Amino acid sequence: MRVVWQILAVVAITAIGGQSVNAVRDNPWLTLALGTLTTVLAVLVYRWVVGRTERRPVTELDPNGATPALGRGTLIGLVMFGMVITNLFTSGNYEVHGLGSLSGTAGLFGFMAAAAVTEELLFRGVLFRIVEEYLGTWIALVLTALLFGLAHLPNPDATVWGAFAISIEAGGMLAAAYVATRNLWVPIGVHFGWNFAAGGIFSTVVSGNDTEQGLLDSTTSGNKWITGGDFGPEGSVYSVLFGVLLTIGFLWLAHRRGNLVPRRRRAERVDATARLPR
Repeated sequence: MRVVWQILAVVAITAIGGQSVNAVRDNPWLTLALGTLTTVLAVLVYRWVVGRTERRPVTELDPNGATPALGRGTLIGLVMFGMVITNLFTSGNYEVHGLGSLSGTAGLFGFMAAAAVTEELLFRGVLFRIVEEYLGTWIALVLTALLFGLAHLPNPDATVWGAFAISIEAGGMLAAAYVATRNLWVPIGVHFGWNFAAGGIFSTVVSGNDTEQGLLDSTTSGNKWITGGDFGPEGSVYSVLFGVLLTIGFLWLAHRRGNLVPRRRRAERVDATARLPR
């Protein structure tokens, strides 16, 4: 039941916040305000429901050290997408025509913050964390990465390749970031940094969504395997490559820190289930 309650709580705040933010997308300042409010409420709801259902300190969202962890994660996300754009620019697939919209950048800041926080709380905070307890790190990483990719299939201009790319470069990489650090602040930062760089700074399409109103006035064109086509650079082979490299790096760090969880034997699972609070 803890899984059910946690999913319901996070999905509820995601749905309410997401609908509210989408309803005011034409007003960037309201989008910034509602997006920021959604991020705060989502964190508070997660801490409350996990603390109540698992009766433990919610260490994965400990406020102590949150700011530097978010900062490190955001920097990683910004650099990672910057490397994708650098490759697109040097190959002639990305052009900058001037400055874009400061208000659009502000609106995308709120929109991307809300998306990063709610998605990380659901996919890494609830699903990955609990699946890992029973099936171990490797199986949990593969299963939740695939689920994360499938969740992007309903997006505009989504393709099977785009969903698969998201599974590898984001689903697997963000789970690996959680395993390496054992907190949600770093993957939230990486997720936000990546998405905000894509839409808020470089004005490219993000997962098929219309986010081309950021800081730079730009166009992306060329081979869809290189640019990601209408789905955006997240469908680019460059994104997959850098995502795989970062995943390997995070998993290496997790291994060094002893953070990889083996699969439980059946008897251990039964014993753990028997000890759960009723």
